[in-house]
Amino acid sequence: MTPGFAGNTNREQLKRLTVLMTITSVDMIGFAIVLPLLPYYALHLNATPEQIGFIIASFSVAQLIFAPVWGRVSDRYGRRPALIIGLTAATIAYVVFGFANSIWLLLLSRLIQGAGGGTTGVAQAYVADSIAPVDRAKALGWLSASTSLGVMLGPVIGSFAAHWGQAAPGLVAAGLNLVNVWFAWRWLPESTTERNMSRDRRPIWHAAWTVIARRRDRIPRLIWIYAAGMLGFSAMTSILSLYLGAEFGITEKTIGYFFLYVGALSFIMRSLVLGPVVRRIGEIGAMRAGTLLLTLGLVLYPVAHTLWVLAAIIPLVPIGTALLFPSTTALMSHASDRRELGTTMGVAQTFAGLSRVVAPLMATSAFQRFGSAMPFYVAGLIVAFVGVLAFRIAPTTTQPVADSV
Repeated sequence: MTPGFAGNTNREQLKRLTVLMTITSVDMIGFAIVLPLLPYYALHLNATPEQIGFIIASFSVAQLIFAPVWGRVSDRYGRRPALIIGLTAATIAYVVFGFANSIWLLLLSRLIQGAGGGTTGVAQAYVADSIAPVDRAKALGWLSASTSLGVMLGPVIGSFAAHWGQAAPGLVAAGLNLVNVWFAWRWLPESTTERNMSRDRRPIWHAAWTVIARRRDRIPRLIWIYAAGMLGFSAMTSILSLYLGAEFGITEKTIGYFFLYVGALSFIMRSLVLGPVVRRIGEIGAMRAGTLLLTLGLVLYPVAHTLWVLAAIIPLVPIGTALLFPSTTALMSHASDRRELGTTMGVAQTFAGLSRVVAPLMATSAFQRFGSAMPFYVAGLIVAFVGVLAFRIAPTTTQPVADSV
């Protein structure tokens, strides 16, 4: 299914977007096959919750290092090669995961996958290259929807494959991703012919430092909001398997259905609901609403003492992130110099990666030391505190009008 767009978006641009969405969806299926099973595999190897948090965070440590590098590489050499290299790295990581018989091999698989996973900002820059500004929030929402589809399908595939043995989920993920590498090589065109080859470009980490030093500027504020939202979401996903296992007796053979529920809600929101919401309240309005809903969802999670009550609370988090992330990314793309777009998106992913480092360490430590409810309260408080910035960003005259998205 291809989304309807306004403005100057033509058939060739939509074709590129469709191919990119297919690639990111399959990539996320592999990621989502592995992630819900990781805590259970680590527990079988006698890992503590805090050690599990460290293993989960290692992915984001590698991503933190490589995200701005991939952004700069994509600005100079193109989005396509950066994406293909990232997919290849993920394939290798899944094979290592499948045969991991120690905590150290689980850690290695996450590091390899994280290094390749730094291309998320490259995919976002690809969309910004290919889609007119008036349609960018919706296009980024569809890109997010494709990843949500992967999150929806991957855990169920992983739980089903777990019946065939410990190695099966990793090998299934590797096989899918290997096909994905071939598909990207065959069908994904380069999105831009512009190359910034200037020798006087500032170092990659200069852009990251700017987010800290000039935190009151528009792009840094947007990056902080994006990073805080990612921290809250990552805290929830990193602790969810442990939480559901402790509170409701969920195992690796049933956890997939909970991630299916979350993924289905995210997919519906980002593919069908985001566009009309942005059209009605604008990108800034969607960002603000997403911040509020994400905060509320995190704080209410521990309130549920039955699965039926939990089922009513769970939607708040995917709805909140579906509004928050694409809108914030679109606002960053509008405010960025086009020649530095890949770098901007890469730096945003660096700070998101930092959040994904902190979140599992914080959440699993709080879980082990203070009880199953504490990770949700801490994450919700952080999202609320930083989310105040979303209400201090005013629309600009260059922003696409809400009813044209």
